[in-house]
Amino acid sequence: METPTSDQLRLLLEAVVSFIDEGVIVADLDGTILYHNPAAGALLGAAGNEPLTSLHDVLGIDHARSIDTAISAAARGSSDALAKVTDGADFVRFQRRLSINGEPRYLEFHSCLTCQSLGGMRLVIIRDVSERYRLEMLIDRSRGDLVTNDRKVMALLERVHQVAPSNASVLLQGESGTGKTHIARLIHRLSRRGDKPFIEVNCAAIPTSLIESELFGHVKGAFTGATRDRPGRFQAAHGGTLFLDEIAEIPMHLQAKLLRVLQDKEFEAVGSDKTSSVDIRVITASNRSLREMVDAGEFRADLYYRLAVFTLHVPPVRERPGDIPLLLKHFCENLEARGYPKGISCSGEALNILMNYHWPGNVRELENAVEHALICAVGGTVMPESLPEQIRASVLAKNGWASAVGQQRPDSKLVVAPTVTGDEHERSQIRDALARANGNRSVAAKLLGVDRTTLWRRMQRLHLLSPSPN
Repeated sequence: METPTSDQLRLLLEAVVSFIDEGVIVADLDGTILYHNPAAGALLGAAGNEPLTSLHDVLGIDHARSIDTAISAAARGSSDALAKVTDGADFVRFQRRLSINGEPRYLEFHSCLTCQSLGGMRLVIIRDVSERYRLEMLIDRSRGDLVTNDRKVMALLERVHQVAPSNASVLLQGESGTGKTHIARLIHRLSRRGDKPFIEVNCAAIPTSLIESELFGHVKGAFTGATRDRPGRFQAAHGGTLFLDEIAEIPMHLQAKLLRVLQDKEFEAVGSDKTSSVDIRVITASNRSLREMVDAGEFRADLYYRLAVFTLHVPPVRERPGDIPLLLKHFCENLEARGYPKGISCSGEALNILMNYHWPGNVRELENAVEHALICAVGGTVMPESLPEQIRASVLAKNGWASAVGQQRPDSKLVVAPTVTGDEHERSQIRDALARANGNRSVAAKLLGVDRTTLWRRMQRLHLLSPSPN
């Protein structure tokens, strides 16, 4: 078999490169483009077979200078410079926001730093990261009350990211006040329907006699008081997302009609025999287990399976105590923006109570408690007496504290008291606090009523420190 010539190898390589989705550019050290594949032309907005001539022209930057920037930034240990050196320092990576055919596009460029092996030429790989960038920015802007360091909530956001681009029906399960509506809005914003209507319906707030008309609309004369045609929420959500909160409250006789809309995208308004078509995505939420309702014969199984194509469980606040300080800060900032006093601090005693309350109303109740506390702050500080009475009373009754300042009886698990005897008991308390704080020592220390340094010393004495402490 004859050895291929250099020209033959070049043609073979060009043929292979022409079929890949990533843009490929070969340029000399001055930035003059010697070769580019069709994908590079498309990513950079070249019309038809129009050739790309200069990296400076297509990128709007001095390519060589960007590489120098990357090298110097890496030498300084920078992690957020425009240009970054990847592992091994063989390639430089940088992102650019370009206007391509009037539309913003975020492109990521990978370019080799050493060119000797390429005969003085420079290889540039181009990837379109616009969608990833858009999703990340939307998540950052839309988290709102989902400010979190909790692993469960972070995993939830990952699944939101997964399901959002699809048209799959999503069922949100969780207690009242956990933020299910916020999650539904986030899914909508991250979806391809994000610029279309988001219509919210609280099924528990609508009288049973009116819910069919509210959802599907009615025609004039359909019932007493129907003086004109009125479109329903399904029609209002056309092209977008319909969010049915408290779906468990839908009467059984309407569940069949709802199932038909989900299956066939068709329905009739009340009093009409005309069939209407609708293009919507349905997201539902419930603080009751629909699975248990199906087993009890209180909810149609076929409707449940249609709604629960993708189920997300939103954890309650008591399962994410490490997020409470973050949420406090978030709500304080929101209230300050609404005109409440700035710079109000929270005493350790008050924070201890907040950390150990069970929060049956979840994030919603916490937000209300923060507003109450800011109103009742003493001398610029939230004290135990600044908190709502029912929260203080609940914690004191549950834990047998003599007062709201962290004093405890011997069997309390909230605070590690100086009088505690027995290393194993103290280890158990510290491990419990760390588990509740998801490993965050600062939060665990607050749960225990001590400062972080004291906690560290006790962990050291009890041989609880890991080789790489947080």
